[in-house]
Parts: sequence; structure tokens; C-alpha cells
Amino acid sequence: MTATRLLARTALFAASLLTIPSAQAEQAAGIARTDLQRHDLSAPGREAVQVRVDIAPGKAFGQHTHPGEEIIYVLAGTLEYDVDGRPPATLQAGDVLFIPAGTIHAAKNVGNVTASELATYIVEKDKPLLTLVK
Repeated sequence: MTATRLLARTALFAASLLTIPSAQAEQAAGIARTDLQRHDLSAPGREAVQVRVDIAPGKAFGQHTHPGEEIIYVLAGTLEYDVDGRPPATLQAGDVLFIPAGTIHAAKNVGNVTASELATYIVEKDKPLLTLVK
């Protein structure tokens, strides 16, 4: 059991190293992601993750997917979401959006102040939280 835990921790550490450059690139591009909490769920193999995302005016977070559902609550500003298969949706502080698992989507700050969202993910454990679409 100890060897399994050590292997799992090593894999998680290696995965986190791979995400550092993309996180730094986001910060430099006017997008800041702040991890708030991560907890196992009662559903086997699933976890809940909450992240605050701040996007500078005029900046966009490109097309990506998640290995589970994303529930968005806009905290401040005005964000336009492009969710595959739907017309673009413009949301303001207090608005919410549900994005099904694996759905390609993107977000852009269309306002003149920094926009912020609380993103709650219900995702498969041990998978990358975010996968960019090429």
C-alpha cells in the first residue's frame, strides 16, 4: 500500500509540474486561476474542485474541455461564453452557467473591468482538470 501511495504522489507531483508553465502563461496573458478547494465526493472516482478565475478586460481563455461538469457563477464584470452547440451567452455578476462534461467552450471578458467567476467542477479524479483544444 505504501508503494502505491508513493507512486500516486509522484504522479500527482509530476502532473503539477506540467501545469505550472500553462498557469504562468495564463497569468501573463491576463488570466489568473486561483485554486480554492478540492475534495473527494461520495461518488467513487469523482471530486469537486473550486477555482476563482479572473480575466482582464479584452482577454480570452481559449477553447478547452473538462473531464466532468463545470458550474459557473459570475462574481464580477461581463463575460461572454462560447459553448459548443449553443449561441454565445453574455453573463454578468450574479449569472450562472452549466457546462456538460467534455463540452468544448471558451470565455472572454467583453467588459471594461476585470471579470471574475467561481468555477465549480465535478470531475473524474486523477485526470487533468483542463485540456486545451487545438
